[in-house]
Amino acid sequence: MTGTVPRGQSGCRGRLFSTRDMYDIERTEGLFVAAVRENCAFHYRNCPEYRRILDYTGFRPESIEGMGDIAGIPFLPTLFFKRHAVFSMPEDKIRTKVLSSGTSGMSSCIGYDAGAMACGVYMGLKVAARSRLVSARPANYIILGYRPHRDNPTGVTRTMFLSTFFSPALRRTYALEWKDGQYYPDMDGVVREMIRCSRSSFPVRILGFPSYTWFALKLLEQKGIRLSFPKGSRIVLSGGWKQHGAEEVDKKVLYRLAGQVLGIGEEDVVEFFSAVEHPVLYCTCKNHHFHVPVYSRVIIRDVDTLKPLGYGKQGLVNLVTPMMKATPILSVMTDDLGVLHEGAGCGCGIASPYLELKGRAGIREIRTCAAGAEAYLRGQEWML
Repeated sequence: MTGTVPRGQSGCRGRLFSTRDMYDIERTEGLFVAAVRENCAFHYRNCPEYRRILDYTGFRPESIEGMGDIAGIPFLPTLFFKRHAVFSMPEDKIRTKVLSSGTSGMSSCIGYDAGAMACGVYMGLKVAARSRLVSARPANYIILGYRPHRDNPTGVTRTMFLSTFFSPALRRTYALEWKDGQYYPDMDGVVREMIRCSRSSFPVRILGFPSYTWFALKLLEQKGIRLSFPKGSRIVLSGGWKQHGAEEVDKKVLYRLAGQVLGIGEEDVVEFFSAVEHPVLYCTCKNHHFHVPVYSRVIIRDVDTLKPLGYGKQGLVNLVTPMMKATPILSVMTDDLGVLHEGAGCGCGIASPYLELKGRAGIREIRTCAAGAEAYLRGQEWML
């Protein structure tokens, strides 16, 4: 497909998310373009704030005719959603709202419509099946993250809890327990649970942040504890290091220590990348690379000019998906630095490009991005 599709197509989002091969971006290119145009037009009609941005830049949804037009869609920085809650649907049409973790002191509030929730479920099941996470065999879960609580509506907490349903949960143990209105880490409790699980005949699923996974593994190493988890045990990583960035280690180092203290090989470690402002799931392949699925596109932008860069060049990560109708997150600029590589260079057999994350942008990059974005956000008083 060339990316040009008939104007009259509708319901493109549902067709895109029901694609059988989640990495067949070449054959679904035209459908993706149509879904993006459809989504952009919806937000333009129903979200006054989004319409003002597009009008200010002179961009029109109908100008999206091919893949070459995707990069021209005005993007919104994630910081915008942390400062403003904007929606393209009335409250009674929004099925749920999810907050970002808010480690910077501010949280994004993203609304989900019924169609987006259905797309998310279908996408999650496909990703889980491809990652060998769906199983009828019960498992013990150790969640290196937050125990769900009514006062914690963050997306990462919900995602980790939902991930415990890919196989029947015998037991759930959390590293971060709620007490007296806040969370407290209980890493010693996690270690005790790991020792208990190593004596079980059922596999173990360790879910959570890379930082807390690393801390737990280091604690085992320091105590001189070497365990051998039952066959079928997995480590599922999601989220970044965030406030623990100073302790961040290379993935290979973490994988190696997991093998030494838990007996879980690198082939049984899978990692996910997503964001509340871009709820598409990116899952690592067997070579631990985040290939781009049909549901999204990744644009790497120069930190100074914000112009799109080619393969192999580092810049700010701009993510595009037509998944959501309740909130205008069609094109979002993150504060991540990354490099986009051609899929053939991975060697895993997946043809779609893959994203290599290089960490968070520094103060200079964030200020540069903000200055560049001002070119089309200038004069919009409601955004300040």
